[in-house]
Amino acid sequence: MYGVLHTVVPPLARAVWRPTVTGLHHVPASGPVILASNHLSFVDSVVIPVVVPRKVVFLAKSDYFTGTGPAGRLQRAWFEGLGMLPVDRDDTKAAMASLDTALEVLARGEAFGIYPEGTRSRDGRLYRGRTGVAHLALTAGVPVVPVGLRGTERLQPVGARLPRIVPVEVTFGEPVDPRGRFDGVPLGRARRLLTDEVMAAVQRLTGQEEAGVYNERPADA
Repeated sequence: MYGVLHTVVPPLARAVWRPTVTGLHHVPASGPVILASNHLSFVDSVVIPVVVPRKVVFLAKSDYFTGTGPAGRLQRAWFEGLGMLPVDRDDTKAAMASLDTALEVLARGEAFGIYPEGTRSRDGRLYRGRTGVAHLALTAGVPVVPVGLRGTERLQPVGARLPRIVPVEVTFGEPVDPRGRFDGVPLGRARRLLTDEVMAAVQRLTGQEEAGVYNERPADA
């Protein structure tokens, strides 16, 4: 299913929306890598795979995979076809297990997409990164490519049933490679330093105002 969708969807989406893409050469053509992006919209996990020529695996809330009837099966096939994996965001143990899932993706030599903010920004500011991205990078020993998205919050605003035709920009920054840089640094400190470095790189790509605090997911999200 992934092969079919990726052959059809990206060329069609690029032809319709014509996203401006910069720095794509920073994404390695093969091998394990983490793409760490700011998060403005539900469609961010579609936009990034559309512009990256290799498979990028994202985690998506499990609700998208549990629908019934023809519509539910179609939705599940769509998300699975985009390379997404289900995670129960309300189950603490399942959320922790999602990191193990991400490590399995990286161990297979694939690209894994993550939003260090944890949930999308509803006011356009860039929130403090959570250290899961650094946990993955340090454990797997892989580089992190910062990604800056602009305009996706207008592509499909909350409540909109269909995407709109609006300018979208996707910028990939130089990889942040942690290998050998944090030897001797306490693990918790290393994770915090690496996460802050990645988020600073994302901010330079987007120009977003920094919130300086963590973003919390609304109860109804």
